[in-house]
Amino acid sequence: MRIMNTNQFNQLRASSLKRSLFSAAAAVVFASSASASAGGDAPAINSGDTAWMLVASLLVLLMTLPGLALFYGGLVRAKNVLSILVQCFAMAGVMSLLWVIYGYSLATTDGNAFIGGADQLMLKGLTVDSMSGSIPESVFVMFQMTFAIITPALIIGAFAERIKFSAVLIFSVIWFTISYLPIWHMAWNTTEEIGGLFHRWHVIDFAGGTVVHINAAVAGLVGCIMVGPRRGFGKKPLTPHHVPFVLIGASLLWVGWFGFNAGSQLAADGGAGMVVLVTQIAAASAVVVWLAVELIVQKRATAIGAATGAVAGLVAITPAAGSVGVMGALVIGALSSVCCYFFAIKVKYWLKYDDSLDVFGVHGIGAIVGAVLAGVFCFESLGGSGSSNGLAMGAQVWAQTKSILVTAGWSGIAALIAFSVAKFTVGLRIDERGEEEGLDQQSHGESAYSDI
Repeated sequence: MRIMNTNQFNQLRASSLKRSLFSAAAAVVFASSASASAGGDAPAINSGDTAWMLVASLLVLLMTLPGLALFYGGLVRAKNVLSILVQCFAMAGVMSLLWVIYGYSLATTDGNAFIGGADQLMLKGLTVDSMSGSIPESVFVMFQMTFAIITPALIIGAFAERIKFSAVLIFSVIWFTISYLPIWHMAWNTTEEIGGLFHRWHVIDFAGGTVVHINAAVAGLVGCIMVGPRRGFGKKPLTPHHVPFVLIGASLLWVGWFGFNAGSQLAADGGAGMVVLVTQIAAASAVVVWLAVELIVQKRATAIGAATGAVAGLVAITPAAGSVGVMGALVIGALSSVCCYFFAIKVKYWLKYDDSLDVFGVHGIGAIVGAVLAGVFCFESLGGSGSSNGLAMGAQVWAQTKSILVTAGWSGIAALIAFSVAKFTVGLRIDERGEEEGLDQQSHGESAYSDI
């Protein structure tokens, strides 16, 4: 019998171990290949992307409840604060249902340049295995649902303190159907063969400059004109009743906006990281500029000014967040602040339209500034990521401008129709006695504070 020495034994054991490892690796590769062949080209869930999108969905919902509710609630008078909170809660409930019943289908599926089809009514075909890119489709449905909630909620600030609750509901259902869904489809249906109108024009709207902010702002402008000004508008101060609410609400909006913008990347990657950075820069730039303008014009900086400036910068960077760099974010935030200040403090009083909480002055003007400048600062020479569609700067700016004009015209007509239906069914405005008493008591039979 042959007896091995220690060195021979160790060499034999190492050789056997190598063969075993090689066999195991080959088995894993074979099993993976077989699984891929059996499963076809089905996309795999990216757990990092999915986790981020779940968080982003909650952040955007936080923007409405309680962010926008507190921001708007603090800006109105004490006798109307509950009406704002109830309207925001109502939007969260109603729009969630409309989105799953028919909204998701009409917005996201293929149809024509203006609207999708009925393939996914009631989320037909949605299962736990349905995918949207690298995330479950259910997560994408939820994320976009939060956008559908906040957009009509933004509108209520334009005609706050004098509209009937029933009129808000009727308007919102109709406007959501004939304006929000078509504009969503035009901007964000990117099917190569069909695609929405704005996609065909190569418009840059990363997170909703047209879909959310201009769309809502124009509807709000139509609404505040049709409902009419509040009693005493332009004659006596209609001051906010709770400035801390305003700052708390604006803070929640600021934090939630990272979900709004960076979530629109639909991935947890370097692009989302850059979106977070430029969003913060634009908001900070807008706050500083707004406070500086107040110091120059009014000789004092205000808390409401700081909050409003932040929102203006956040609105403006929304369409551009995925395509601009640091320089673009700085300029967009600064210019939006100046323009929004001018409209909110001066223009609405010159033109005598009572946009109660400056929906058009901040969301409309801010988004217009951001949408146009997205077509400028998207180019690498100005620090952007580069125009992804090969257009020259002039052509890109013109594409951006066309999308703004179409959105404004479409939303304005849709709002006129929706408010007219509400007017001829339940009426738009509460009576003078109800307005004097306040919407909290008139519409809901409650008071926010015991001494009112």
